[in-house]
This record gives sequence, structure tokens and C-alpha cells, in this order.
Amino acid sequence: MTVDELKKILANKLSPKRYRHSINVMETAKKLARAYGENSDKAALAGLLHDCARDIKGDNIFFHCEKFGIAVNEVSKFQPDLLHGPLGAEIAKYEYGIEDVSILNAIRWHTTGHEHMDKLCKIIYIADYIEPGRSFPGVEEVRQLAYCNLDDAMITSLDRTIKYVITKGALLHPDTIDARNSIIMEKLRTDT
Repeated sequence: MTVDELKKILANKLSPKRYRHSINVMETAKKLARAYGENSDKAALAGLLHDCARDIKGDNIFFHCEKFGIAVNEVSKFQPDLLHGPLGAEIAKYEYGIEDVSILNAIRWHTTGHEHMDKLCKIIYIADYIEPGRSFPGVEEVRQLAYCNLDDAMITSLDRTIKYVITKGALLHPDTIDARNSIIMEKLRTDT
């Protein structure tokens, strides 16, 4: 399916607010992809589809996870919104015909992050964090970092996310910690 075909489908499936957000993430992802020499067509598809499962709520999300064989860890049982990334990757594959593993992984890990994220995964994670509709303390700093150093932007956004989750008294997903540690370890290896 083309981006234009997907836009028409998603405009009818997502809430208007979620659809606008997806368009913003797509456009931001394309800019970041060009800045970092990544394929902007892949970035556009991943950005557009990243929240294709976000409006699935309640027990329905667990039903769909079981249908697609997605393992639900203890953290996700208590915070099911975290499942929209892995579920979105499966929907992108089976309903929208996306076969590219890097696009599917970018969708899969855009919320929690993941150990050893490739460049496209990082671009979608950051695009979701900094898209123009986002307005929260610290977003401007990450917007500036995003076009200077992708890994520094990732670390800053992960740090802020972890602090926010702790402040709320919510559970930290292990993939978020692994993502942060993986990027820092890679930086330590290259700096020495």
C-alpha cells in the first residue's frame, strides 16, 4: 500500500487527534531520516503507522495480543497502553502488508524503546517524542538535540520518560531501561 492509501484508511480508523499526531510523526520522521541518511520512505511508513493500534483499549488489546501471539509481561498487564507498539507492528504486517523488518521494529519499539535499536527505530521513537503537536517541559531541548546527535536525543528523552514514570508511581518497562543502557554502553565503547 502507498502512503496515500494508508492515510485514507487511517483517517477513518483513528480518532482525529490520533490521525493528526500520526501525520506529524510521519513528517518529523522523514526530516530526521534525511538528516541522518536513513530511508525517508521507510521512515514515512513507520511514522504514519506507529500508532495504528493506539485506539484499541481495555480487554480488546489483550484479545488482539493473544490473537497475534504477543507475549504480555507483568508490566504490560498493569499498563496495557504499552502494548500498542508490538500490536501495531503485527497489524501493520498483517492488515497493511508491511514486510520490512526495520519498519516493523520501529513501530514495535516506539513507546518503550528496546536494546540495540537501529537508526530507524531511534528516528521513530524521537519523532513521536518531538512532533510539533507535543508540548511539555523539556521537549524543545530534545527537538534541538534530535538534529545534532540522535543518540544524545534518545538518552535525554529516555531519561525524561523514566523520571516522569517514576514521578507518576508507575512501572518502568524493562525495555526502556535496556534501551537507555544499550545506547550509553555503545557511546562508552566509541568514546574510548
